[in-house]
Amino acid sequence: MTVIAYPPKPSPGDRVAVVSPASGLPGLLPLPYELGLERLRTVYGLEPVEYPASRKMGSTPAERAADLHAAFADPGIRAVFASIGGDDQITVLPLLDRELIRANPKPFFGVSDNTNLLAYLRNTGIVGFHGGSVMVELGRPGAMHPQTADSLRAALFTPGPYELRPAEHWNDVSRDWADPATFDSEPEMRPGAGWSWVNAGRVVEGRTWGGCLEILAWLLMADREIAVDPAEYDGDVLFLETSEELPGAEEVFRILRNMGERGLLGRFSALLMGRARTWSFERPNTPEEAARYAAEQRAAVLRAMRVYAPDTMVVFDVDLGHTDPQVIVPYGGTVRVDGPARRITVTY
Repeated sequence: MTVIAYPPKPSPGDRVAVVSPASGLPGLLPLPYELGLERLRTVYGLEPVEYPASRKMGSTPAERAADLHAAFADPGIRAVFASIGGDDQITVLPLLDRELIRANPKPFFGVSDNTNLLAYLRNTGIVGFHGGSVMVELGRPGAMHPQTADSLRAALFTPGPYELRPAEHWNDVSRDWADPATFDSEPEMRPGAGWSWVNAGRVVEGRTWGGCLEILAWLLMADREIAVDPAEYDGDVLFLETSEELPGAEEVFRILRNMGERGLLGRFSALLMGRARTWSFERPNTPEEAARYAAEQRAAVLRAMRVYAPDTMVVFDVDLGHTDPQVIVPYGGTVRVDGPARRITVTY
């Protein structure tokens, strides 16, 4: 079993890499990207360093792997940020030099398609950080959400426990990144209803594994970065979330069912289920449609858990993944889930 350790943290004033291991969208949509770069400087006191494929749409997997190698190998780079997600980072994984990265551990921040690299880093022995992409969280219109900004600051600079709290207000409706007017004001938020707990009569603590459910499904299909022996996940805490592609409830159930049939689902001591993304430009759901989508997804998750992991603690609507605000989850790091007290504490 791989020994997993937290990489050294950066300090204000340090240089950090900004890479696009999934998609070169900064080249098409520079406004949120450049805003995110500026906030790395002004909010966190870090100096972002761009790499050749950062703004290049259509970059090859080899080009993106070369950027990652250069970022990890450079001793002057103290952390690595993904610009955004995408849909083909799985093609980069076979090109990565695991020994180079293992010898140069650094905090990596990314979400969505970056689940690929986070799973790779965990198997390499490095805790990564699920969240904090440059274009989305750092490039949020108007201002960074305070809850996101605080979580990212703690994950960047402060080792130790950090208690997650339910968002009082949240949003998952996007605006046009090509329109400068988008960035003049913050998104409209809606009231939060807190987390929902199932089988909450115990306290568990374990290392995290999971990420974006659709990307995990691809990793399972390609049989990449998944432990051969499911027992390697015994006692870990699973966290999952779905993307702006809005997978249907039946697809969510089938992915979880297949994880159950593989012997994975019942290994985990708890499941943290991120707040479901319910809106996209392709499917601009009304509030009523969005609520129905979220309810159907929750029912699908519970249906699978009842079959394959009926006693596992489940927490719904955790503010992780494709939602705003977004808390950072240490990937391969430690999380404590206290059911009786209704508390979740991660270790950064």
